[in-house]
Amino acid sequence: MHPTMSSFPLPLLLLLGPELWIEVSSSPTDDSALRGGHGEHGEPGHKEHHKDSYSTFASEFLESRYLSDDAPPVDPFARIKVIDCGVTKGCVRYGKPGCDAETCDYFLSYRRIGTDVEFELSADTDGWVAVGFSSDKKMGGDDVMGCVHDDNGRVRIHHFYNVGQWAKEIKRNPARDEEGVFDNGRVTCRFKRPLYVPREETLVDLHLSWYYLFAWGPAIQGSITRHDIDSPPVSDHMISIYKYVDVFMPSTAYQTFNSPLCLLLIVALTFYLLMGTP
Repeated sequence: MHPTMSSFPLPLLLLLGPELWIEVSSSPTDDSALRGGHGEHGEPGHKEHHKDSYSTFASEFLESRYLSDDAPPVDPFARIKVIDCGVTKGCVRYGKPGCDAETCDYFLSYRRIGTDVEFELSADTDGWVAVGFSSDKKMGGDDVMGCVHDDNGRVRIHHFYNVGQWAKEIKRNPARDEEGVFDNGRVTCRFKRPLYVPREETLVDLHLSWYYLFAWGPAIQGSITRHDIDSPPVSDHMISIYKYVDVFMPSTAYQTFNSPLCLLLIVALTFYLLMGTP
């Protein structure tokens, strides 16, 4: 008696093309062993391993092809939050009334983080922006931190010391966690500096109060040049790193317009024009 074709554990073959055949099933014995995840000698079954590999590949492909397209881009420089001014950090704004970190002529913020002070600086310039710590509101003998936009498009943090009206770069730089960007015609940076340091001529202790000098200007090949305005703004009072204030300083144009004398002259001129000459 000849056995029938159904008595043989023949594999089922699937035709995928004129010359390509793939086995999709095997004998019951092999199939049960592979379903158990182990081969004849207790080693992981090939098909189970193949299945796991395919699942991993499929999930990684799905994530890289589709999910990453919907993921928000990473911002290399977090924008300065002015909503925190006067609350969790101190701020000084110089420029048009109501300006913020992206529209002021000059912007500065500071806040304590552990034993460090974090500074954020921004100015309407393509060169450099700086803050100086002074004991007398005048340039000369001041500790200065500056952010300089170089010819390679990078913004680097530098340490300077004012010698008269000129800033001399100091090799000892207390800045750390530096980051900066030049965007939309503005130089913006963020860095930390230790709150307590051994007192020396070119480096001040920030736990003491100082007048803050604000300056910005052009740079040539990564080197700072004279500031943009003849008389850079200075804080009216000494600033304490322990008091978070939100100070607005109108720029020169708005100072002139808003001064009492200017308003009085405008009123007098208007009255004169309305009444006419005698």
